[in-house]
Formats: sequence, C-alpha cells, structure tokens
Amino acid sequence: MIRPLRSLLAVGLLAVSGITAVALAGPAQADTQICEQYGATTIGGRYVVMNNRWGTSAQQCINVTSSGFSITSQQGTGSTSGAPVSYPAVYFGCHYTRCSPGTNLPIQVGSISSATSSVGFQYVSGATYDAAYDIWLDPSPRTDGVNAQEIMIWFNRQGSIQPIGSVVGNATIGGRTWQVWQGSNGSNAVVSYVAPSAINSWSFSLLDFINDTKTRTSVNNSWYLTSVQAGFEPWIGGAGLAVTSFSAAVNGGGGPSSPSPSTPSGSAACRVTYATNVWNTGYTATVTVANTGGSAINGWALNFTLPSGQSITGSWNAALSGTSGAITARNADHNNAIPAGGSTSFGFQGNYSGTFAAPSSFSLNGTACTRA
Repeated sequence: MIRPLRSLLAVGLLAVSGITAVALAGPAQADTQICEQYGATTIGGRYVVMNNRWGTSAQQCINVTSSGFSITSQQGTGSTSGAPVSYPAVYFGCHYTRCSPGTNLPIQVGSISSATSSVGFQYVSGATYDAAYDIWLDPSPRTDGVNAQEIMIWFNRQGSIQPIGSVVGNATIGGRTWQVWQGSNGSNAVVSYVAPSAINSWSFSLLDFINDTKTRTSVNNSWYLTSVQAGFEPWIGGAGLAVTSFSAAVNGGGGPSSPSPSTPSGSAACRVTYATNVWNTGYTATVTVANTGGSAINGWALNFTLPSGQSITGSWNAALSGTSGAITARNADHNNAIPAGGSTSFGFQGNYSGTFAAPSSFSLNGTACTRA
C-alpha cells in the first residue's frame, strides 16, 4: 500500500515520484540493497519490491532477496496519531505506472475464478509498525495513481497505532476471526481486517476478503483488481522486519460475466518456446504457443509433463489443471484464438528439487508441437 492518502503533500509527491521510480534498479539476482526513496527491483521474474519511503526524508534501506526483502535501516519517525513513514513492500500487479512482469492484472472481479496468495513475515520488538497485506480495487482497469478501494489485512501491529476509520464489527474469513475497520483517508475508501494476534505466515484466498468487502462497499463484479502487496508500515524503527516469502496467482474464467473458455476445435500445427528464469529452488516459465498452420485456432489446450521434482504454485494468462506431473493449460477468455502465423503466451511459477529441466514435449489440441 502507498499511504499517501493521509496527506495531500504525500499524494503530490507520489504522483511525481511514481513515474520516476520505476527504473531505479534491474531484476534482483543476488541480494540487492535499495536506499533510494522510491527505488524498486524485480524478484523471481514475477514480482516487484519497492522501498516506497513516501512519508519522510530520513533514510530507509531495504535488502532485497530472491524471495522478499528485509528493512536494514529505518531512520524516520512518524506520529502514532497520524500516518506511517513508508510502505516497503513486494507486489504483484500494477502500481503507479509500474506493472510486475507477466502480470494479468488489472482483471475484472467477476472474471476471477481463483485468486490465492501466500506470505511470510519476520517481526521485531521495540518498533512501532503494522504488517499489512493490501488489495487494491478500482471501477476502471487503471495502472497508475490511487485506486478507489483499498483492502488492508493487518497480520500484526505493534505500538499505539490503528487503521483508518472506526470499528464496524467482526468477520470470519479464511477460518480466522478479524476485527473490521472502515473509513476513508480522503482519496479512497479503506476496509481493514485486523488479526487479534500476530500471524507469521499464511496461504489464503484473496476472493474471501474481496467478497466480504463487496457486502460493505460499492465494490462489485464490474470493478477491477489492480494489485496485491505485502509489506510494513513503520512509524518508529523497523530494522529487521522482513517479508520472507511472497507469492500470488490470479486466474480468470470465473463469474457469470465471463464466458467459459472455448472448446478446442480440431488439431493444430504448432511450435512451442519454453523460456525460464531459475533460482535456488524456484523458477518461472513463459510458454509461447505459435500457430504454424494455415487456419486460426479457436480454443486451445496445451498438454505437457513436468519433470520429477517440479510443481506449479501459480499461473497467469491460462487456466492450468494439475500442479505436478501431467499438466493441461487451457486458454483464458482473452487469448482463446490464435490466428494462422500468430502466437500467444502464458506463464507459471513453481518450485523444483534436484536438477532443473524443461518438459520434453508439448501437444496442442492433441497434436505434437515442435520446439523452438
């Protein structure tokens, strides 16, 4: 979350800096330190980590790892009755003109069939902060500026701080009980879900929180999910706080407003390009399917088998069945047709053990494809 919304000055700063901060660093390979006010870099070929020191001129530095980041220095001080000094975070989607690699966001809420995320936090004592997971929604598919609705999930809070607005009740979501706050910070509406005690790590459905928010606000299926983010809002201190892991996957094809994927029709001549980014025990794969035949393909299903030891944790631009072994990737609504001579791409993220290898073969609508 960018919390400029408590201050018009901060809004102005972000409107300007959000454009200039997008190219301060390249993809993080080994650990990378960022001290620039709005410095950012990518991890895993799929997510963006940002320093986002929006509320103070004092130095803040983060150490970016292959799976998240840690705050190494935070010198700013904020009033506990006002706004925090920053929101260092890792995100998936689009944020102030910068979109994470390969993202399928923004996506209309009514078109989401599943939206899952997993996050791990490391906490420290003696500081004043919250550990916040943000979900951003807007009536339009915007990729810049402030969205109309913010959902905050407070995994932990330390010190005399509280969410925007006031308590409106409790909710049971994902098998947990949350205290619900609701209000506005002047630029967007905010619904906050506060855990009664610290949560160190959790895998959950984003739709559970979105659906509850729909009952409390003007959000509906025609709105768009634009980004999801996990990080910290420090007021005082914060060195040692860390996001130790983060993943998110949003799949389309759901809801009455979204038609079902086309049924694959007939065999097809095809060529597959399989590009990967591999690190430690994780990887991402971008699969490009080219139609080398003389007629358009209307609806497609690509079959392949993952080598032993590999599993899929998330995907984009295709609906995948199976997480290991035999996999079928079916078209999304927006890429069901591949014209003759054209191509389409989808991707996924996964884990592996042992030696990494690519699938040995692919078939499209039952016909073997050549490898690029």
